[in-house]
Amino acid sequence: MGKVDMSVTLAGVHMKTPVVMASGTFGFGREYGQFYDLSRLGGICAKGLTLRRREGNPAPRIAETPMGVLNSVGLQNPGVDAFIREELPFLRQYDVAVIANISGDTPEEYGVMCQKLHRAGVDMIEVNISCPNVKAGGLTYGTRPALAAEVTEIAKKNAGNTPVMVKLSPNVTDITEIAKAVEGAGADAVSLINTLRGMRIDVATGRPVLKMNTGGLSGPAVLPVAVRMVWEVSGAVGIPVLGMGGVSRGGDAAQLMMAGAAAVAVGTACFADPFAPLKVTQELEEIAESKGLDKVSALTGSVQPWQ
Repeated sequence: MGKVDMSVTLAGVHMKTPVVMASGTFGFGREYGQFYDLSRLGGICAKGLTLRRREGNPAPRIAETPMGVLNSVGLQNPGVDAFIREELPFLRQYDVAVIANISGDTPEEYGVMCQKLHRAGVDMIEVNISCPNVKAGGLTYGTRPALAAEVTEIAKKNAGNTPVMVKLSPNVTDITEIAKAVEGAGADAVSLINTLRGMRIDVATGRPVLKMNTGGLSGPAVLPVAVRMVWEVSGAVGIPVLGMGGVSRGGDAAQLMMAGAAAVAVGTACFADPFAPLKVTQELEEIAESKGLDKVSALTGSVQPWQ
């Protein structure tokens, strides 16, 4: 081991490994930092932030499925100012790329948060466009190219020289249309996929398992969807892709990279095994070495589809 260069660059941000912690599953790193040195990770995408503190949705808001987890946590977070004041200094103790994930009710809120986070010095801002758009009658930004582009333009205008990565929703007819729209609006990268909308019903009570009725599905079940969408998007845009969705092993990460991802994110797997990202990194290095590669980045886009 150790023969493969595991470093990658995502939208100009250098990372020691291509393995990033997905937003929402790693909190702000404090709990996982008790298990290992967070500097061993390529990047940490912090829990999703809103302009003001948010309590989230009522319980029950998490339910297991045969191949994953269904959640409707509802973006519970302390707010962007509290993150900058209390959590960012903790993360800055480690040699790891810090990515802030933001969600807003209006385009203006995204702009304000981007200004604050740019001034605070995060390495990258991940703009989550899978949120209700109050101004558009409850539509989500991530389902309409024009709305996605509007939010991206405002984020870029207010983020200074901090790279902006837009997180795409898989709950659309054609994800490449959204990807091309945000690229045209100036996005430096895209991340995908976010959770797939799902539902479970308690047969005994006749009620949905989640209090909010529906939630987002993540975990191994969504990996084939993620691989397909990363492949489609990487072929449609020229900006880098952070691939995610169901990664729990090195082979999963390799699939996403071969489909076109420059880096990959591990999320739900951490609930079952806190050491999952380190195992994924080691297995990914072994795969690259078995293929005779000097750099793990050579995996990106190496799939050879049947004609």
